Amino acid sequence: MIKVRGLTKSFGGQPVLRGVDLDVPDGSITVIIGRSGGGKSVFLKHLLGLLRPDSGEVMINGTDITHLGSRAMDEVRQHYGVVFQGGALFDSLTCFDNVAFPLREKTELGPDEIAKRVEQRLEQVGLAGVGAKYPAEISGGMRKRVAIARALVTEPEIVFFDEPTTGLDPVLVNTIHRLILTLHRAYGFTAVMVSHEIPEIFELADTVAMLHEGRIVAVGPPAAIQGSPNPVVQQFIRGEPELKA
Repeated sequence: MIKVRGLTKSFGGQPVLRGVDLDVPDGSITVIIGRSGGGKSVFLKHLLGLLRPDSGEVMINGTDITHLGSRAMDEVRQHYGVVFQGGALFDSLTCFDNVAFPLREKTELGPDEIAKRVEQRLEQVGLAGVGAKYPAEISGGMRKRVAIARALVTEPEIVFFDEPTTGLDPVLVNTIHRLILTLHRAYGFTAVMVSHEIPEIFELADTVAMLHEGRIVAVGPPAAIQGSPNPVVQQFIRGEPELKA
């Protein structure tokens, strides 16, 4: 589904990505971990087509998106769903209208079909009857659920999660993770998630990749990452400060 080869990116002469290689299997959940400033958000923006690399390839379903024009990139994004950090809901729209937004913008569905799909997604994330409320009227955890419903309402093949549990307490973190896992089993989408939630993500991921100083330093099933002999990986998992040479 997604193949990244030799991805590099610098800003102002400062390298951020230093040759990233990664395969994301079709229908899997791949979680990108790493310290702040390690390049995770920049990497995700390349997958979304929001940044162009200095070199390298980002293959989505066999198409290298790094050279696509805006119209062709929009076609690729028709297959994407995105859960932004913080949710990124429109404050001026109700929860219903937030979830309906991509359907109204990207499809020619009629009002009845849109309403049906929106209500289905809200019910699936445990928010039946909340559609008339505004984001400011619901809790942080509920806003995350609305954001997930919006990302899935178009039935995308690929869903990107950018720190979907930031700012939530541990109980809500696990609740959101279980919800993502349940929806993944139901729809079979390919998921790429950026997360700091250690060790919780090991119960969620099929594959974990650690991005450190612009490179993937470890990738594999959760058990392999947890047992990695790489000291950088172990320091991160244990929450220890990075040791500088």
